[in-house]
Amino acid sequence: MAEGQTPGSPGQVSLEDIEEAALTLAGVAVRTPMEESRWLSGLVGGPVSLKCENLQRTGSFKARGAYVRMARLTDAERARGVVAASAGNHAQGVALAAQTLGIRATVFMPEGAPIPKENATRGYGAEVVFAGRYLEDALVAAGRFAEETGAVLIHPFDHVDVVAGQGTCGLEIMEQAPEARTVLVPTGGGGLLAGIAIAIKARHPDVRVVGVQAEHAAAFPGSLAAGAPVALGEMRTMADGIAVGLPGAITFAAIRDLVDDVVTVSEESLSRALLALVERAKMVVEPAGAVAVAALLDAPRAFETPVVAVLSGGNIDPLLLGKVIRHGLAAAGRFLYLRVIIGDRPGGLASLLAEVSAAGGNVLEVAHERTSPRLALDEVEVRLQLETRGGPHTEQLLARLRERGYRVEE
Repeated sequence: MAEGQTPGSPGQVSLEDIEEAALTLAGVAVRTPMEESRWLSGLVGGPVSLKCENLQRTGSFKARGAYVRMARLTDAERARGVVAASAGNHAQGVALAAQTLGIRATVFMPEGAPIPKENATRGYGAEVVFAGRYLEDALVAAGRFAEETGAVLIHPFDHVDVVAGQGTCGLEIMEQAPEARTVLVPTGGGGLLAGIAIAIKARHPDVRVVGVQAEHAAAFPGSLAAGAPVALGEMRTMADGIAVGLPGAITFAAIRDLVDDVVTVSEESLSRALLALVERAKMVVEPAGAVAVAALLDAPRAFETPVVAVLSGGNIDPLLLGKVIRHGLAAAGRFLYLRVIIGDRPGGLASLLAEVSAAGGNVLEVAHERTSPRLALDEVEVRLQLETRGGPHTEQLLARLRERGYRVEE
């Protein structure tokens, strides 16, 4: 057994491997900050800190593993170039490492990958090719390219050097928050979760390590129940950075043996978490990077404190950010969409809007519908988009309208 490994660990990656990876990354990766979160601490009832990998080079933890893997290539391997498959964050990590090390890089991305991630990958000098709908499709295309050209495949998560590189984040967590009792980690293919678990459990086996997945792209719960990696039939999530339908062999073994639990969060919870991070923590993260905070918002008393929540990435399309913020406002009860039936008479709409204003609602949009089989001849349907102060205020506003005799549907 390698020094630093715990009994029952998978054997492919040890604490010593991760410590060596940290030396490789010295001067390359950023030692990202650990920020105390007072609002989350108040919600959870104990200290909560945020490990800000969204402030890592390329905006994601992926730069760690990609560089470690590529720095260890032989001269002959470097001469053949590298190829990778990624929805964006691993792509940028590979592209930056290739630029730094003077290696030619080709990256296959699933169709529909976020434009900023594509542009950033090209900006680091890599060639980008689109292939398939999911990451697994892009991986197949990248594997074919490697066979045809001799390029070295840099897997996004299932390689010992990649896991060791991601594990350096776990070393930093234990150095920056040695009192932590629970660490929540965003999880897709499992490279970050596996690396962090190996690093933490080797020194602090009593610390609880929990993976967090988007519920409609969660391959690990079913795979762990089956005792082997099981592919998902489909995935639907805004969290493209963790939309991985099949765990890797290396990451599955580490997570099976060392991780205490894997939980899932809904799209609504993701939106609320992302919005809260912008508002309360002044942190811009992508949906995948917000899942650990979403788990805390869903079950604030479920995790022993002090808690560390990893913000794994911050590469979000500004257009998506706007949509997610609006979705988060709606999920938090601060956007309200109503259909109200009123009489078709002069002053009817003005009276309705006056009631909304008196209740403290801010009208964002108004639309009329006069022709509908739902309506009587003397009725009009008014569709309102309102801004409120949250759930209790929304209930007060609805109650006021109904008390005034309005037929209201949310």
